[in-house]
Amino acid sequence: MRTNSLLCMLLGGAMATGIAVAQPQKSKAKTAVTTFPEQRIPQAESETHMRFLAADELLGRRTGDAGNRIAARYIAEQFRLLGLKPAPGQADYFQRIPFERVSMASSGQLVAGKDSLRLGKDLVILAGSAFGQTAEVVYAGYGLTDGDDGYKGRDVKGRIVVVQGGSPEAKGAREIFRASNQKRKLAADKGAAALIELYSESIPWGMASQYFNREQISLPATADDSKLVHAWVNNTNNRLGRLKEAGQTVSLQTSGRANMAAPSMNVAGVIEGTDPKLKNEYVILSAHFDHVGVGRQGGNAYAPTDSIFNGARDNAFGTVALLTAAKALSEQRPKRSVLVLALTGEEVGLLGSRYYAENPLVPLNQTVFDLNSDGAGYNDTSIVSVIGLERTGAKAEIEAGAKAFGLGVFAEPAPEQGLFDRSDNVNFAAKGVPAPTFSPGFKSFDEAIAKYYHQAVDNPESLDFAYLHKFCQAFTHAGRLIADRPTRPMWIAGDKYEAAGKALYK
Repeated sequence: MRTNSLLCMLLGGAMATGIAVAQPQKSKAKTAVTTFPEQRIPQAESETHMRFLAADELLGRRTGDAGNRIAARYIAEQFRLLGLKPAPGQADYFQRIPFERVSMASSGQLVAGKDSLRLGKDLVILAGSAFGQTAEVVYAGYGLTDGDDGYKGRDVKGRIVVVQGGSPEAKGAREIFRASNQKRKLAADKGAAALIELYSESIPWGMASQYFNREQISLPATADDSKLVHAWVNNTNNRLGRLKEAGQTVSLQTSGRANMAAPSMNVAGVIEGTDPKLKNEYVILSAHFDHVGVGRQGGNAYAPTDSIFNGARDNAFGTVALLTAAKALSEQRPKRSVLVLALTGEEVGLLGSRYYAENPLVPLNQTVFDLNSDGAGYNDTSIVSVIGLERTGAKAEIEAGAKAFGLGVFAEPAPEQGLFDRSDNVNFAAKGVPAPTFSPGFKSFDEAIAKYYHQAVDNPESLDFAYLHKFCQAFTHAGRLIADRPTRPMWIAGDKYEAAGKALYK
């Protein structure tokens, strides 16, 4: 009895600690068990990365600030330690980006007839130098073409141009801002003195006004459009619709917005694939490492005792997953090559990924997939949430990667938020690369998410470190399975980015 009891105790202890126990076999055949480095990475490692990247000393990792550069250096030195190679043609791990810091305008006023619009209320200045002029305006439709709905037949040189806000296709913030930038460039090319957009778009005016009436980080403007004054005016209920009519005069005065250098960098390392043919194809694993900074930079309330927006969930979480993947995949390399890409500038307009998409370190037509990691937080530690799971061709691998570490997959959380087009993955998708976002587990934006999303309390001590560890392992394993696929993942038929994919991979 005592011997049997002891045996039972040993067997129970072994099973509880995960140690394999030999079972009686009817045959001598052995079943091989495949193990991967991501299964052996200790929880303490992901916790250590998190406690550094989301530490107070990094002051919220705002793009262009010292804390952001420290985070980039930390990531680069981890890549060096693990033996990752710089991307082809790069001397080191940094893709340097010449961002500019654009100060807010200190003054601005637009007078149109009896209406006087003041800066910060019904007028925002997007760009430009100091300006003061009273002049007849020229209406140029949407201001995006030389056609009838644009500049056809209109001489705007030295004059104030008025255009409709947005574009016929612009639905979300990304499309609205992109159209606005295109309008400024074309107006500058036409020799306009200033550009005024009549704003009545889907983003509430209050949010647009708040965003532009503070400092911004931007990609450098071209020489032609850097000094052109560009304003949005609140045209709710078409209150200024008369400016579309001929003979209208306005007076526009502003201090303009000053620019100064604010360099930052993406951090990229390559793990070469093992398959002689497939190693010429790349899977990108990406996550942004920037956050929103300190105090007023953060955009939300803060206490005098804690003004640092640490960004543990958004997005040190994804960055730690990236470092986990870098270690595990470098120890046991997959068939395809992997570009491990830590992105800056996400919080200031997806600018790091936009810069990469325009200046790729490996050819985009050899980039078969981007598995991006980003999120606002989590409210369910039994799952991961994947935006684009059903659209981007690697559903089976992503689900298997999560299942290997005891996690389910929830597809397309909070659909009303339009999340696919709000993270770095969209800049890859727009070029045609299938690119879902692998997020911590949530199904909706509830109080548990709002408590920490872009809040000063989002610090490492508030995290479930066991969940962070499993999340990082699942992300890594999903990336491995995608890189080992015999065929490329592709967009599902009819997806809005399918045509871009066909053009890229033709």
